[in-house]
Amino acid sequence: MKSSAERDLTIAGAELASLAFRAGLIDERHLLLNPILVGGGKQALPSEIRTRLELLDEGRFANSVVHLHYRVIS
Repeated sequence: MKSSAERDLTIAGAELASLAFRAGLIDERHLLLNPILVGGGKQALPSEIRTRLELLDEGRFANSVVHLHYRVIS
């Protein structure tokens, strides 16, 4: 599916993204960080995989949410 796609593919959700990371299908990563601390929840990144990232862009919204755009370095 990835090799035949004419446009970028989007993967949403922590569990599906984790599977895609494990399969080596991720080229870029967009993270939206909300400045709220909670004591649990799903991880944004798989814990057993180490991936090098290059920061491509960053942005901050008026509500203090931060957008980080990374490229996966292979």
